Amino acid sequence: MHVLMVHARCLPEGVEAFRAATLENARHSRKEAGVVQFDLFQMAEDPTRFLILEIYRAPSDHAKHRETAHYLAWRAAVDSLMAEPRRGEKWHDCV
Repeated sequence: MHVLMVHARCLPEGVEAFRAATLENARHSRKEAGVVQFDLFQMAEDPTRFLILEIYRAPSDHAKHRETAHYLAWRAAVDSLMAEPRRGEKWHDCV
């Protein structure tokens, strides 16, 4: 498994647009053959902070995801909403 945890902080005025665009991206991403899980979480104490949990069968599936139309549309929709650059952490299973 290839796990990616993306930490995002958006501008306060962009929270709803970020959430909507990311949920739309997640809806399409879950249909990709190499996607095991794709979820969005919002921090309870700070609603401008989000965590995107992406689990792929292999690193190559993540690379394919980044070429999809829905991912590219998401990037275009959210880039101007960011309060700081997104930070991704790559993880893998231990078995």
